[in-house]
Amino acid sequence: MPQASVPAPPLSPLYTAVDEFGQPAFQIDGRALFRDRPLPSGSIVTAPLKLLRVLRNTRQYFHEYGAADPVVQREGILAVQGVSLTDVLATLDFMIATLTEDISNKRPIRLQDPAFINQHFRVIQWLPHNPRDRQQTQQLRLTNYAVFTHTGSRSRTATYNTALYALPERQPDQPEDTFYRQLTKQQVLAGIFEPGGALHGRVRPLAYLTRAAFEDALMQGTILVKFTDGGSAFFNVDRNNGIAFVKGVTPYDQRRYWYFRQVAAIKGYGSSIENKINIEPEVTFAGDVWNVGLGRVVMIEDTRGGRSQLRLGVIADTGGAFAPNLYQLDFLAGIFPNPSAYQAVARTLPDYVRGYILIKK
Repeated sequence: MPQASVPAPPLSPLYTAVDEFGQPAFQIDGRALFRDRPLPSGSIVTAPLKLLRVLRNTRQYFHEYGAADPVVQREGILAVQGVSLTDVLATLDFMIATLTEDISNKRPIRLQDPAFINQHFRVIQWLPHNPRDRQQTQQLRLTNYAVFTHTGSRSRTATYNTALYALPERQPDQPEDTFYRQLTKQQVLAGIFEPGGALHGRVRPLAYLTRAAFEDALMQGTILVKFTDGGSAFFNVDRNNGIAFVKGVTPYDQRRYWYFRQVAAIKGYGSSIENKINIEPEVTFAGDVWNVGLGRVVMIEDTRGGRSQLRLGVIADTGGAFAPNLYQLDFLAGIFPNPSAYQAVARTLPDYVRGYILIKK
């Protein structure tokens, strides 16, 4: 007689959220955070060419670096809903193929049609879990970030007196020198790497900024510096001192400190500065890649004014504020010459949105 098949064990509804160091943070019933629900009718805003580039770059990261990166190997809390990493990659592949076909043939973008989305994707509404705000139960917190253009100097001056430092290149046949992990932000800013400081010469200054511009660089992760003697360059966070970002502490008082590296584009998630994903404004969200996951395609719904307005993007970036964070996304709004230009755009964006994860059927 044929042997009876053994049914697969039921999925456990309990999920253990982890922090950025992979340590357990809390347990939650994953069934409470997600429910299948079709998208409402309405216009879907996105930038198709930018979205295609970020989807391709994210998919390429999985292909080239995923096997060696335990963070992106995690299926995360969506596993409670039966979503596997294979499903996520299939979603990216389908969206890339669909966008490529529509753009190449100069026809309407099907991914901007809610009916097409509902037909071809499982739409999973994401309900927030915010331990600090139990009233936030239906909508995700939507913050936004930007790349600012700041003037800087190649040498220290009275005005430009706060440096972006680069750590020494890591040698593949040598263990990493972790001297920088012993230093807080306050010790670095006090001048330990400057002439006369105890560790002068251990790191290389990339640019000198005002303190306010430096704080922007730390907060946003990327900065475009226009040098006083001509030329400009992007700089992106590289490695930090291993001290966790503390929610509720002002940026100036954080002990966490980042070292930078010059890059050719705005960078998102990566296990190292060498493999970080090139990202684009208008289509990129920073989020909790440890628990929600890299490459999860997100639709957000803004219901201000009584009409649904939808925006499509992908989680391709993260940050210390998302470790763990199951209630928030951070939208990359653009590159701006000054905070006032940024605020003009930020004021048009909602503070809370309905969130949906799209998974190819």
